[in-house]
Amino acid sequence: MSILTTNLRGLFVLLSLSAGSLLAIIPKAPEMSGNAYVLMDYDTGQILVAKNANQQVPPSSLTKMMTSYVLSDEVSKGNVSYQDKVTISKNAWAKNFPGSSLMFIEVDTEVLLEDLKRGVIISSGNDASVAVAEHIAGSEQGFSELMNYHAKTLGMKDTYFINSNGLPDENHVTTAYDMAILAQALIRDFPDDYEVYKEKEFTYNGIRQYNRNSLLWDRSMNVDGVKTGHTEAGGYSLVASATRDKMRLISVVLGTNSKSARKQQNKRLLNFGFRFYETVEPVRPGQILHSQRVWYGEKEKLSLGLDQTILLTIPRGDGDKLKATFRIEGQLEAPIVKGQKIGTVFFELEGKKVAELPLVALEAIEEAGLWSQFTDYLSKTVDSWVND
Repeated sequence: MSILTTNLRGLFVLLSLSAGSLLAIIPKAPEMSGNAYVLMDYDTGQILVAKNANQQVPPSSLTKMMTSYVLSDEVSKGNVSYQDKVTISKNAWAKNFPGSSLMFIEVDTEVLLEDLKRGVIISSGNDASVAVAEHIAGSEQGFSELMNYHAKTLGMKDTYFINSNGLPDENHVTTAYDMAILAQALIRDFPDDYEVYKEKEFTYNGIRQYNRNSLLWDRSMNVDGVKTGHTEAGGYSLVASATRDKMRLISVVLGTNSKSARKQQNKRLLNFGFRFYETVEPVRPGQILHSQRVWYGEKEKLSLGLDQTILLTIPRGDGDKLKATFRIEGQLEAPIVKGQKIGTVFFELEGKKVAELPLVALEAIEEAGLWSQFTDYLSKTVDSWVND
């Protein structure tokens, strides 16, 4: 095939990012007793391990992740402030939730919304959750509408919330995959508020309570969140997130039979992910991938690359196996605008496509003068004769 014909139908050029040899070996993921679990790469959203990921189950106190998400969103929009003094209603009174996790707020007292946030996240208070819901939406029913709106917006397709605290209801359901999406959104959208999830204790009204996420005390890992949950129907559950080097993972384990089991199974998932996978940036934004001929321009060659960050989750040690293939549609003619899409980049690992992004102009090229355009026209005409 001639160069000109190739250009007209789409030019493919293979770019080896570096040379490689044998593929990394990834063993079978650990088998665990939880009813459902998921391991997700935070940056790419890629699911590394999953079992019954879309099976609907009671979320129990994992619900409070969405309660805090809605709270953070309302504060960011200026609808409420963490300095608001919230009057505690009889609905939010701690005595309404005997035997459950509480912040121990009392009816008709005023509590800072900042404290209620910690009461929801650290103390896992059912009372604090109702107080937040009523302050933001006037009622739990109204607040649950906000929760379901955000769930839909985030792509939590199999989740439905009835209340703000996770008390049992047959219609109050979620999935392991949806909880991973929610954890990802908490970390991404409200990083300052997410910092609260790693706080190990909270004292209110003279009562000190400790964060129920026991992985926060595990010195072998860098866990900084997120939330535990438990009901008789749903068992013991935990959503956790940890970092190692430049990688962040999110693990979700639902429906284990003990606090110890939910901790150990999340730890096994996280360690498996860090051991056998890595998050890489194969090409930096602005890095030149290719130079392509431009007709009728002030410059003959146009630098092409990406204008956005790309992160890939790959088997650990396989970074040198990545290849980038790019396609350019047709011949290029000036003027060219910086950032203009010129084609597509396909990233491949051992022949399998793992991502694709727009290939864009990294610079602008203006039209040349009339004489230069005329000489380009002659050159292009001769090229077409030669390649016909």
